[in-house]
Amino acid sequence: MPKDKKEAIYTIPIYKVYWGRRANRAARAIRLVRRFIARHFGVEEKDVVIHNNVNEYIWSRSIEKPPRRVTVKAVKDQESGKVKVVLVRESKVKTRQH
Repeated sequence: MPKDKKEAIYTIPIYKVYWGRRANRAARAIRLVRRFIARHFGVEEKDVVIHNNVNEYIWSRSIEKPPRRVTVKAVKDQESGKVKVVLVRESKVKTRQH
């Protein structure tokens, strides 16, 4: 996979954080997003900037129940080498109608 991308849209699976303890799943999900983007863009984890709306979406259902996946857009700044991650859309949630 080429590491010289400028921008990309990813659906990041976060279900792996459910394998651990419940106490800090949302924090692990944020770290997983950071590692995923760093791996796909060929930068270090400290160079990945996660926008506040991504953070709020992952923490929206509390620390114990983050969403199973999140769709984000990552844009790399050529001058600074940092990658900014913004939320594209929230996952579609099926609701039951009575």
